[in-house]
Amino acid sequence: MVKTKYQLISDEIRSKILSNSFTQGSIIPSETQLQKEYGVSRHTVRQAIALLVNEGYLRKEKGSGTFVDNRYLTNKENKIKTIGVITTYVSDYIFPSIIRGIEQELRKNGYSLLLASTNNDVAQERVCLEQMMNQGVSGLIVEPTKSNIYNPNLAYYLSFKERGIPVVMINAQYEELSFPSIRVDDIEAGYLATRLLLEKEEKDLALVIKIDDLQGKYRMKGFIKAHEEVGASFNPENVYTYTTESKENVLKEMIANLQDQQDVSGIVCYNDEIAQELINGLLEMGKKVPEDYSIIGNDDSFLSTSPGVHLTTLSHPKEKLGEVAAQIIVAAIHNDPLKSKVFQPELIIRDSVKK
Repeated sequence: MVKTKYQLISDEIRSKILSNSFTQGSIIPSETQLQKEYGVSRHTVRQAIALLVNEGYLRKEKGSGTFVDNRYLTNKENKIKTIGVITTYVSDYIFPSIIRGIEQELRKNGYSLLLASTNNDVAQERVCLEQMMNQGVSGLIVEPTKSNIYNPNLAYYLSFKERGIPVVMINAQYEELSFPSIRVDDIEAGYLATRLLLEKEEKDLALVIKIDDLQGKYRMKGFIKAHEEVGASFNPENVYTYTTESKENVLKEMIANLQDQQDVSGIVCYNDEIAQELINGLLEMGKKVPEDYSIIGNDDSFLSTSPGVHLTTLSHPKEKLGEVAAQIIVAAIHNDPLKSKVFQPELIIRDSVKK
């Protein structure tokens, strides 16, 4: 359904209220100013304002102007029973297990879950955050979107904090914010994977890593730390970096390069998904794992034991991580201090690394 002009204007003003660009109690621009800004008639502006007044975002005071209001927030008694959960994905990879852990813990404490996903896209994240604010959630569990690059939605998170709504991050965090996080030690994960291959005396190692998420940055730090510790060097040409959007192209490039190279014998992968796709590509061009390449994944997902070569990988306490996040957010609602937790990964040795 195509939105009308006044609905689009009301959407933008609502976003500014939710992100605190228009703060509680402040006066918004006059109807004349809004007319000029949006290039519409006064009637259209008045329709937009009327809609927001009806929703409780604005209030009109005769002779004074139109002010930001907070009547849209549901009362504490109702909203305290719902926790918002925003993840990058919902049905893929390790996320069903994390969500299951959150849901089970919330249910035990009498809370319901409002779930949304961003597909690792900041525009979708903004929509999710506005949805959570509109629904009046009493707490928010979030997996950050593109956590290793600047996020234009940071002001929304501060809006939750100013309204007394606790926020906990999972798997990563926005380094610009001081919110607690529940995550795995990704530097240690990258270190353990790399150290294992270096101890196997592989000739040269390659790294394929995601760089728009903070997990990738930290796992790369672990890769470098392990080389530094044993006094080894690595070829920067064997470090393949990708983003959410460039994954497929980078994998194709990497597989093509490996076909022509003889020096690489071990590969550290960002996660199990990348590792399995890489193995499939290498097998298609006649290579063998682990005979030709030792490969390590990460996250101990269901993909690590799918038919074919079983992956050596790093542990990830998926359900437990979800449970702990839910416990912390519920405790925070009852005025306990928010706190972070870091899980230590462990190597899980299977068949994708030479014995």
